Amino acid sequence: AVEKNVKPAANKKKEFDGKESAAAFRFKNKKLKKGQEVNYFLIMGMSSDSDDKEAERKIMFVFNRLNSPDKIKSSLDKTKKYWCDYLSRTELDFKDKTFNNWLLWVKIQPTLRKLFGCSFLPHFDYGKGGRGWRDLWQDALTLLINEPDKAKNLMLESFEGVRIDGSNATIIAKDGKLLSDRNHISRVWMDHGIWPYISIRSYINKTGDLEVLNKNIPYFRDHLLKRAQKIDLNFCQKDYYLYTKDGARYKGSVLEHILIQFLTSFFNVGNHNVIRLENADWNDGLDMASENGESVTFSFMYAYHLEDICFFLEKMKGTAKKLFLLKELTLLLDKINGLADIYGVSYSRSVDYNDFRGKQSRLEKYMEEIECVSGDKVEVDIDDLIYDLKEKSNHLFNWLRDKEWVKEGFFNGYYDNNSKCVEGNFKGKTKIMLASQVFAIMSGGADDYQIKKIWNSVKKHLKDKKLGGFRLNSDFESIYLDLGRAFGFSYGDKENGAFFNHMIVMFAYALYGRGFVKEGFDVINSVYKMCTAKEAKIYPIIPEYFNGSGEGVYLYLTGSASWYIYTIIDAVLGIKFILGDILLAPGLTCQNFFKNTIETKFAFENKRIKIKYIKEKDKDSAYNIKKVLLEETEIPCRNKGYIIKKEKIKEINKKEIQLTVYLG
Repeated sequence: AVEKNVKPAANKKKEFDGKESAAAFRFKNKKLKKGQEVNYFLIMGMSSDSDDKEAERKIMFVFNRLNSPDKIKSSLDKTKKYWCDYLSRTELDFKDKTFNNWLLWVKIQPTLRKLFGCSFLPHFDYGKGGRGWRDLWQDALTLLINEPDKAKNLMLESFEGVRIDGSNATIIAKDGKLLSDRNHISRVWMDHGIWPYISIRSYINKTGDLEVLNKNIPYFRDHLLKRAQKIDLNFCQKDYYLYTKDGARYKGSVLEHILIQFLTSFFNVGNHNVIRLENADWNDGLDMASENGESVTFSFMYAYHLEDICFFLEKMKGTAKKLFLLKELTLLLDKINGLADIYGVSYSRSVDYNDFRGKQSRLEKYMEEIECVSGDKVEVDIDDLIYDLKEKSNHLFNWLRDKEWVKEGFFNGYYDNNSKCVEGNFKGKTKIMLASQVFAIMSGGADDYQIKKIWNSVKKHLKDKKLGGFRLNSDFESIYLDLGRAFGFSYGDKENGAFFNHMIVMFAYALYGRGFVKEGFDVINSVYKMCTAKEAKIYPIIPEYFNGSGEGVYLYLTGSASWYIYTIIDAVLGIKFILGDILLAPGLTCQNFFKNTIETKFAFENKRIKIKYIKEKDKDSAYNIKKVLLEETEIPCRNKGYIIKKEKIKEINKKEIQLTVYLG
């Protein structure tokens, strides 16, 4: 109608219902002579002010800044410069114009989501806007690359969303306010305790700022108690902070917030002694097994984090041997002699971790005590805390390895609402889910033999022969409402067998992290190929998922952009950080190189670090580092790694510092 100048008319073809009308501007015809041009400038906006005069003032303020072609051009030039400067803070140059350009758009995706929330485009069916809990922490990963200080402030503000029962506010509105839930549906996702630690861990390693763990911050408090199992009908607060029984706002350290998330989850088990699924985990579609569902998938990650945080605790002993934790929390530190008996003889002995009822009972006691928090602190020896956490981690890892390995060559990841095992071979039909394998690998739970078996199983059952990508799950061929609504979608759509990029990228990251570099490249490269294939029908970005036809869906609603850039820098280029120092451990193969070099630039210690990777020749396996030069000085290899101390960086009186890495 626009191209042919056809005026709007009633359309009787029913298949066009809802698509036959358009709102548009029509301009008078204008003939141009050769060399002439005409420009049309549309200035559009709205104000939310109820005061008409204030609304008019704001509108005119903007209009007066843009009411001429010269002003518009100047504003556009400033806008372009801003975004170019923003994107140049971290540069990735693989010597290929198409791939480099695609990476620029992927880098900017988390920023667009931060600005607009998850639901700012009309084809999204995802609530009322704002970002969810996972979105918040995964966007922080990208922010960490460019602006660690801003990331720190964001994370500290976000930790205030943790409840004392280990659950959390689930929505962060555009104004930064923490909300109980979306659309007044009270839910608890059992994986939510994982993501804050991943982000704060990355921050500490990037900056060396261990003191952030001692920062005291408040807790979130609303009408929901006992992980949304009980409603406080007397709740009438307006500030949504946790108060003690004496009426004082309670604050605990960031470390205490993390421990509460870990420890409550550890004791919150189902009949198979695996952490309960509750209303869902990462896969929001597994939402119908709240009574008896269990998630092996993220139990692996809790086991890993219980052990991993002990590394930081060991380092904290350099400044203090003890720390102070909420009195009630000591109920969950049952392996520390003398702590649990604060609550009487019946709770003085440690819990038998093989007994799921014993775990449930101890958690119930904790939930009762925190309904009215004392605010009292108890002194805890760091060595004792480390012992307690490692005992829990070892038990959980051993339990999962022993009970959940399926003889077909992969891990079962779930139990449904009937307490039945979800994955394995059922009457000759193999059922397997990608997430179950990803976190078994990433956590270190799977050994090398099991990873090889998992890789073969994933390739056989989840890799699509036509499109080349990896599906989220095999075809269960049933509605399966005992597990979740995901299986109500047609196979290949949404959480039922689609190519979910977030999980695929984390699969690649897990493989790289365990030394399976060639496999990791196959996985991460499948994302790029699908994003740039003609079937995708999208802009040069990573969508949330591809459907069964390879078409990209939900262009900004995704944590995969953050994880993709994080994986490229941390795993592929191998630029890692350990307590403020740079560790180089690239996972590069000849397939990563379009030419003989790859270059990257990033900010570090108020300087620009430029790293240039040079391959000497092609080889089938992953490259090894042959030599590293810091400017002209060779860096020695220590303990099979190349570490560049931040003190060395500070000593060099240059704004841009060159690191050259020779690969062979």
